[in-house]
Amino acid sequence: MAEVTIKGAGIIGLSIAWECIQRGAKVQVIDPHGIGAGSSGGIVGALAPHVPENWNEKKAFQFESLQMAQTFWEHVDRTSGLNSGYARTGRIQPLLDEAGLSLAHERGKNAKSLWQGMAEWRVVDQQPEWAPPSPTGKWIFDSLSARIQPRNAVASIAQAIQKSGGEIHRSAEDSGKVVWAAGAWDLKRISKHTGKSFGNGVKGQAALFDYDQRTQPQIFANALHFIPHADGTLAVGSTSEREYASADTTDEQLDSVIDRAFDILPDLQNAKVLARWAGERPRSKSRAPVLGSHPINASEYIANGGFKIGFGMASKIAQVMADFVLENTDTIPSDFRVEKSL
Repeated sequence: MAEVTIKGAGIIGLSIAWECIQRGAKVQVIDPHGIGAGSSGGIVGALAPHVPENWNEKKAFQFESLQMAQTFWEHVDRTSGLNSGYARTGRIQPLLDEAGLSLAHERGKNAKSLWQGMAEWRVVDQQPEWAPPSPTGKWIFDSLSARIQPRNAVASIAQAIQKSGGEIHRSAEDSGKVVWAAGAWDLKRISKHTGKSFGNGVKGQAALFDYDQRTQPQIFANALHFIPHADGTLAVGSTSEREYASADTTDEQLDSVIDRAFDILPDLQNAKVLARWAGERPRSKSRAPVLGSHPINASEYIANGGFKIGFGMASKIAQVMADFVLENTDTIPSDFRVEKSL
């Protein structure tokens, strides 16, 4: 039985641990801060695809991962007895001008082939139930986007790991093969070790409202995600901040997000703000996930750089990393290789 140590209990590390357990490995996860202590403990949970154009490895990988997500999370939740909050409910985007409308039609044609008939991207001319007004009277709807409640999801997969014989510790000795999935902290460690930027943290801020739209698609408008969760809450976010004094405190930038949200959905002004969240998300130099042998110690492994798409990429990353670590099979996309960020 192979032994694997995962360093980091965020969504990437936990997903790799879960996949390795499915293949018969003995797995322990170690994180001194606990489960979902970093950006995976956020509140937004938008699993949304890149636009269907200029197709590349990253977009194809993400598409495959989003297609895998429902089966992945159903298995996790069935094992844990908890609810990750996953649902493939789709996404609405108002179209602002004629140029955007023309582009949306073209992307709809692309989606028919690129998404292989498994999801659609189409323009609709009847205002969806809770969508904001559109200057063109048109909206984009895609059926590939899904939602998840990040904190519920990491709790569910952690419990599924433990119920399946895996261990999760705050402190323990490494054993077997070691996979670093330690987020922004490890990107900074690698940068210091190599003397050049390998990646960095990007701060995000979001708010959670008591506003029940649980049966509705998510909305993307004015660069904001509106994610209706299954428990009757609505997450709105987020900022992308490269410079900040504190990674985990909210400030006037979140106030600005909330004001913009009120402009888009005026009814939100009557809803209670249940939580304000800030956290540091790991972004690699290449802006793609980084998978493979670790730059500091080539006998160990790295899976990092999920940034805003970590939950959406997690199921496929777990599959590819389990192939690499357990089977010595390299199916890592060229855009995700370590040297792209060195």
